[in-house]
Amino acid sequence: MINIVLHEPEMPANTGNIGRTCVAAGAKLHLIEPLGFRINDKMIKRAGMDYWDKLDVATYVCYEDFLERNPGVKIYMATTKSRQTYTDVRYEEDCYIMFGKESAGIPEEILLDNKENCIRIPMLADIRSLNLANSVAIVLYEALRQNGFRDFQIQGQLHHYEW
Repeated sequence: MINIVLHEPEMPANTGNIGRTCVAAGAKLHLIEPLGFRINDKMIKRAGMDYWDKLDVATYVCYEDFLERNPGVKIYMATTKSRQTYTDVRYEEDCYIMFGKESAGIPEEILLDNKENCIRIPMLADIRSLNLANSVAIVLYEALRQNGFRDFQIQGQLHHYEW
């Protein structure tokens, strides 16, 4: 199972969308506090629609708590500051992919301790960043693709016709 980690997310709509994506992808969501909202916020539930109760989610009081409760895990850290792109690495089936808060990303002191595992999504030079929920979806589905979309069933039916 791929693990998505949000470090101090600020916007409930983004976190709700990310939660819904995690449910669809079979990923676990890890939320590192402080959060910019309450977990029971109606915005998070609206964005996550009726999927929130199906979400495997864990919360942590701080980054150190996250590390203590998940010892020795491989964490890829998404940042605009990395030279390595998200397609340059090989994602393990049980890896963790961390994203920072919308306004500032992952703190630089954390990034400096993990330089070799930092990844970025290529963008044009005059663009500061992508939306957090979009960034998670891009990297998560690359990790799933690399692992052969294990456990995913091809639907193959369009309305009344099969193809």
